[in-house]
Amino acid sequence: MQLETAPADFRFPTTNQTRHCFTRYIEYHRCTQAKGEGAPECDKFAKYYRSLCPSEWVEKWNEQRENGCFPGPL
Repeated sequence: MQLETAPADFRFPTTNQTRHCFTRYIEYHRCTQAKGEGAPECDKFAKYYRSLCPSEWVEKWNEQRENGCFPGPL
């Protein structure tokens, strides 16, 4: 899979992309819950969060989701 930068989003106007990263991660997992794992409609969200989020954060969030203690609204 080729990494691409997420497009500009008016909800996140500053250079600090922490909220943008977290939101895109949540959007991806909401999409896969609604459409199923591997749904092509969700691919763009995966590309976005993977280009924005440090891998350490993603690993931690994945672990939290698996353990049922993820802090976000999924």
